[in-house]
Amino acid sequence: MIKGISLLRPTGSRAAYDRLASFFAALGFAPGKDWEDHPNGGNLSSETPQDSRGASFLAPLGNLTFVDGHFPPTADVLVEVTALDAVHQAAEAWLRAQPGDGALARLSFITETNWKSRLFTVEPEPGFSFSFWAWTDPLRGKPLAIAGDLSAEGMKIGVIVARWNAVITERLLESALDALLRSGASRSDVQVIRVPGAWEIPAAARTLASSGRVDAIVTLGCLLRGETAHYEAIYNEVARGIGQSQQETGIPHAFGVLTCENLEQALNRAGLKAGNKGAEAALAAIEMVSLSRKLAAGGPA
Repeated sequence: MIKGISLLRPTGSRAAYDRLASFFAALGFAPGKDWEDHPNGGNLSSETPQDSRGASFLAPLGNLTFVDGHFPPTADVLVEVTALDAVHQAAEAWLRAQPGDGALARLSFITETNWKSRLFTVEPEPGFSFSFWAWTDPLRGKPLAIAGDLSAEGMKIGVIVARWNAVITERLLESALDALLRSGASRSDVQVIRVPGAWEIPAAARTLASSGRVDAIVTLGCLLRGETAHYEAIYNEVARGIGQSQQETGIPHAFGVLTCENLEQALNRAGLKAGNKGAEAALAAIEMVSLSRKLAAGGPA
């Protein structure tokens, strides 16, 4: 039946209230529902002893913890974060922006604790100390993500490559095959299929995916913009067809069809200056096959 835990601290002055609200806002806390209470109809410019207001900040998780035994010196309020160094930098920047000297003395260095974490304490307002901490192990308390591996051993991969703009597509093919073989794929398990141009790639991909002979398909082609709308029409249909084939067959399709303004851009993406999109598409196909197998098995292998 417990809904939440709230810590209420009177600030003692309007200036201290404003500084604390500014500090937690600077650190990125999610704002809660602030409130103002003026029972006598007053306003903030002429406050009475009965007037009050609150600046609320939210955290996704709250804990009430009792400790028996050794514990490092901390403030009464501990805030767990995921990027402790960034929070420390934000606190330091906020303190530097405050008027007067000595504000930085209220910020401690980040230190290691005996409970496998890192911690620092800051006093944004005299008398108000807060300790921020994070686990040394960034995966502590978090579920491991399921991700594909880059081992192609035992995978059957189909590579569909367009002959049009062969000066580009042959470079893409060479790099894709190199990536597959270096990742453990057998030469006999890699099938290369050549089509006239990018327009024919979706039909070939759909036929190959429906055959059940491959675990993934790598599509390679190159479209260069011309002076007419032909470029956009071809590209849209090629992208739609490849995506539709993947969705309807369930076989991963890696997209390695370049769409460039000119030949120079295409050469840069085929191994000159911007990596090789053929190798990137091949590695994406390998990873997606591995991921699909893990998901079908119910989790990481």
